[in-house]
Amino acid sequence: MIEIKGVTKQFKEKKVFLTALKHVSFTVKQGQIVGLLGENGAGKTTLLRTIATLLSPTDGQVLVAGHDTVESPNEVKKRIGVLFGGETGLYERLTARENLEYFALLYGMSKHETKVRIDDLAKMFGMRDYLDRKVGGFSKGMRQKVAIARTIIHNPDIILFDEPTTGLDITSSNVFRQLVHQLKRDGKTIVFSSHIMDEVSMLCDSVAMIHKGELVFHGNLEALYKTEASRDLNYIFMSKLVRGNEHAS
Repeated sequence: MIEIKGVTKQFKEKKVFLTALKHVSFTVKQGQIVGLLGENGAGKTTLLRTIATLLSPTDGQVLVAGHDTVESPNEVKKRIGVLFGGETGLYERLTARENLEYFALLYGMSKHETKVRIDDLAKMFGMRDYLDRKVGGFSKGMRQKVAIARTIIHNPDIILFDEPTTGLDITSSNVFRQLVHQLKRDGKTIVFSSHIMDEVSMLCDSVAMIHKGELVFHGNLEALYKTEASRDLNYIFMSKLVRGNEHAS
C-alpha cells in the first residue's frame, strides 16, 4: 500500500522557489492499479520520484508498505520496481541479458533464479532474438522492453511506471497490457502515468488527476464514469481541469 500524506515539493531555481506538488494526499491500496493523469509539467514524475525515494518531500510524508520513504529508503527500494519515461537505466556496453543479470544481482537473486526469470521475461516480451546483443545498438522499442523487464526482474510488490509504452509498437504495447493484467492477478500494486486514455481505461481501477501540482481528483474509475455520465476519459479529464479541485476517495 502507498500512503501519500499532504506532500508538497518545492525546487529552488535562481533564488526562486518553484512548487511542483501542493499538499497532495491519496492512498493506493494493495493490489490496486492507479492511473496518474496530468499535463506535461503537472507534477506526475515528481510524485513518482518521491514515492521511489529519489526525491524527498519538502513537506508531508510518503509511506510505502508502511515504510517512510525518507526515514527507511532502503526498505522501500526492496519492495518497488521503477521505470521512468526516457530513462531506461540500461548499460549500453552490456547485452540485454547482462543488464538483467546485473540488476538481479543487486537485488540478491540467485544465479538459478535469475536465469529462470530472464528466460520467462525474454519469452514474454519477445526478446530472445536479441537477448545476447549489446544494448547500444537497440531501437527505442527494444530498449523499452528490456527496461520493463529490468523493472520487474526481482518480482516487486509495488511497481511505478512513468509512460511505460513510450516507443513500443502496437504488438509490444499489447504485451505490456497483458503483463499488467497478470501483475494485477498476482496481487501487485501499480501506479503508472500515461497520456493514452484508452490504456488507462483498460488497465486501471482508479485514477489520480494532477493539475499544476494539485490533486484535482482521485477515485474509482467506474464510479467516475457514472458520476460524469460518460466513459470518455479524455473529456472527463479536461472537464476536471476546468472545474478545479474536486477530491474523491
